[in-house]
Amino acid sequence: MTDQLARLDDEATADEQRSLSVRSRGVVYVVAGALFGLALLLAALRVGERPGRLSDWQALVLGMTQGFSELLPISSSGHLILVPWVADWRYLERHTDFNKTFDVALHLGTLISVVVYFWNDLVGYVKAFFAAVGARAIRTDDERIAVGIAIATIPAAVAGALGESAIESRLGQPWQIAILLAVFGSLLWIADQTAQRVPLRELGLGRAILIGVSQILALMPGVSRSGITITTGRFSGLSRDAAARFSFLLLVPIVLGAVLYKGAKVAIHPLPAGSTGPFVVGTIAAAAIGLVAIDLLLGYVRNHSYAPFAIYRIVLAILIAVAILSGWRASTF
Repeated sequence: MTDQLARLDDEATADEQRSLSVRSRGVVYVVAGALFGLALLLAALRVGERPGRLSDWQALVLGMTQGFSELLPISSSGHLILVPWVADWRYLERHTDFNKTFDVALHLGTLISVVVYFWNDLVGYVKAFFAAVGARAIRTDDERIAVGIAIATIPAAVAGALGESAIESRLGQPWQIAILLAVFGSLLWIADQTAQRVPLRELGLGRAILIGVSQILALMPGVSRSGITITTGRFSGLSRDAAARFSFLLLVPIVLGAVLYKGAKVAIHPLPAGSTGPFVVGTIAAAAIGLVAIDLLLGYVRNHSYAPFAIYRIVLAILIAVAILSGWRASTF
């Protein structure tokens, strides 16, 4: 077991070194700090803001929430509902079309952070994918991972396209989010007890498909896309580092597709005046915090378990229940 963990640690170090070849951790934090400073400045100047609409400061808070919660296994969609619920911000609730497009803009921010952080990896996997397609065979570890990412993206993309309206109309209330946070937080803790047997290079297409199918559950606010993919990966024997890396890489195609789809709709039906400022501030803030979240999580799980994230989810679920049962906030929003 000790030799196996040492092997996994060496392979995780090799993956990290490839990701770090075009930037150091110091550069990551400098870039994140500069982006966050820009978002703060734009919010302070209230650039592009209009009275009666979502403010730049609210967008900044939501962007920070997205960057923090999308890349950690704690549910960004749940947090993006809970923060306005706690703060009693009603604009997004009352303007659903704006809300959906703003949500995609925030995801664009975390997409940028993942692409920047894993640039070398992504370039290599894109080349490997087309090499595998051209050869009609999988011959290398990179080709196996690249094809795995592509296959794992399909189930959630199809389910999201077909079931988006049904999910939005039936799910996403605070009481539902509390239940899902607790249930899937418990599953994350249980899954993390599984032995770390498999590095990312040994992913396998069957394991990739399983993780991709599980990603469908993340359409329910409170489940967490990164949470369910990491949980499934850990249940299947992936190391903690491999599960996190594959989860981050899976974000790229699924969010890129959503951004392109929503972008086309905005091009046809422009957003109302006063939208530009909050969109820019929120996107930049999400990118800044996302960069930090990726680096912190990958550094942490090299030598620690996912238990703190499972505990956080359960504690948050309890706090939501207390807020509802005490009458401080309604169970719906």
